[in-house]
Amino acid sequence: MANQRMTQTQLVRSLAEKVEGINNKIARTFLDELSKIAIAETKKNGVFVLPGIGRMVRVDRKARMGRNPATGEAIKIAAKKVVKFRLAKSAKDAIVPPKKAK
Repeated sequence: MANQRMTQTQLVRSLAEKVEGINNKIARTFLDELSKIAIAETKKNGVFVLPGIGRMVRVDRKARMGRNPATGEAIKIAAKKVVKFRLAKSAKDAIVPPKKAK
Protein backbone atom coordinates (compact mmCIF):
# COMPACT_ATOMS: atom_id res chain seq x y z
CA MET A 1 0.00 0.00 0.00
CA ALA A 2 1.34 3.43 -0.97
CA ASN A 3 2.00 6.10 1.64
CA GLN A 4 -0.67 8.74 2.04
CA ARG A 5 0.32 12.35 1.42
CA MET A 6 0.14 14.81 4.31
CA THR A 7 -3.17 16.68 4.44
CA GLN A 8 -3.47 20.38 5.20
CA THR A 9 -4.90 19.56 8.65
CA GLN A 10 -1.97 17.23 9.40
CA LEU A 11 0.48 19.93 8.26
CA VAL A 12 -1.19 22.52 10.51
CA ARG A 13 -1.07 20.13 13.51
CA SER A 14 2.55 19.27 12.83
CA LEU A 15 3.53 22.96 12.68
CA ALA A 16 1.62 23.70 15.90
CA GLU A 17 3.38 20.81 17.70
CA LYS A 18 6.88 21.68 16.50
CA VAL A 19 6.84 25.46 16.92
CA GLU A 20 6.64 26.49 20.53
CA GLY A 21 3.92 28.99 21.41
CA ILE A 22 1.59 28.52 18.44
CA ASN A 23 -1.67 26.63 18.22
CA ASN A 24 -3.53 25.10 15.26
CA LYS A 25 -5.39 28.35 14.50
CA ILE A 26 -2.17 30.39 14.30
CA ALA A 27 -0.47 27.68 12.20
CA ARG A 28 -3.41 27.64 9.74
CA THR A 29 -3.37 31.46 9.52
CA PHE A 30 0.38 31.34 8.85
CA LEU A 31 -0.05 28.85 5.99
CA ASP A 32 -2.92 30.86 4.49
CA GLU A 33 -0.94 34.11 4.61
CA LEU A 34 2.19 32.44 3.21
CA SER A 35 0.23 31.15 0.22
CA LYS A 36 -1.34 34.60 -0.37
CA ILE A 37 2.09 36.26 -0.25
CA ALA A 38 3.57 33.62 -2.60
CA ILE A 39 0.79 34.15 -5.15
CA ALA A 40 0.96 37.95 -4.95
CA GLU A 41 4.76 38.04 -5.28
CA THR A 42 4.80 35.61 -8.21
CA LYS A 43 2.09 37.63 -9.93
CA LYS A 44 3.88 40.95 -9.29
CA ASN A 45 7.57 40.06 -9.71
CA GLY A 46 7.46 36.73 -11.53
CA VAL A 47 9.26 34.87 -8.71
CA PHE A 48 8.75 33.91 -5.06
CA VAL A 49 11.59 32.30 -3.12
CA LEU A 50 10.99 30.01 -0.16
CA PRO A 51 14.52 29.72 1.30
CA GLY A 52 15.76 26.16 1.59
CA ILE A 53 12.80 24.74 -0.35
CA GLY A 54 12.65 26.36 -3.75
CA ARG A 55 11.12 29.07 -5.86
CA MET A 56 7.86 29.63 -7.70
CA VAL A 57 8.58 31.16 -11.11
CA ARG A 58 6.22 32.60 -13.74
CA VAL A 59 7.41 31.62 -17.23
CA ASP A 60 6.24 33.04 -20.57
CA ARG A 61 5.88 30.24 -23.12
CA LYS A 62 6.21 31.25 -26.76
CA ALA A 63 3.65 30.29 -29.39
CA ARG A 64 4.68 27.16 -31.26
CA MET A 65 3.55 24.55 -33.71
CA GLY A 66 2.39 21.22 -32.32
CA ARG A 67 0.82 18.06 -33.65
CA ASN A 68 -2.51 16.48 -32.85
CA PRO A 69 -1.52 12.98 -31.67
CA ALA A 70 -4.77 11.42 -32.89
CA THR A 71 -4.73 12.77 -36.45
CA GLY A 72 -1.14 13.91 -36.96
CA GLU A 73 -2.48 17.30 -38.06
CA ALA A 74 -0.25 20.33 -37.36
CA ILE A 75 -1.86 22.79 -34.93
CA LYS A 76 -0.89 26.20 -33.57
CA ILE A 77 -0.33 26.34 -29.81
CA ALA A 78 -0.84 29.87 -28.47
CA ALA A 79 1.65 31.68 -26.24
CA LYS A 80 0.77 31.55 -22.54
CA LYS A 81 2.08 32.16 -19.04
CA VAL A 82 2.68 29.19 -16.74
CA VAL A 83 3.93 28.83 -13.16
CA LYS A 84 6.70 26.38 -12.34
CA PHE A 85 8.24 25.35 -9.03
CA ARG A 86 12.01 24.93 -9.03
CA LEU A 87 13.31 22.91 -6.12
CA ALA A 88 16.33 24.26 -4.22
CA LYS A 89 19.50 22.18 -4.56
CA SER A 90 19.75 21.72 -0.78
CA ALA A 91 16.18 20.34 -0.63
CA LYS A 92 16.76 18.06 -3.61
CA ASP A 93 20.00 16.71 -2.14
CA ALA A 94 18.29 16.10 1.22
CA ILE A 95 15.47 14.13 -0.44
CA VAL A 96 17.52 12.30 -3.08
CA PRO A 97 21.22 12.26 -2.10
CA PRO A 98 23.55 12.80 -5.07
CA LYS A 99 25.51 9.81 -6.31
CA LYS A 100 29.17 9.92 -5.39
CA ALA A 101 31.61 10.25 -8.28
CA LYS A 102 34.14 7.44 -8.60
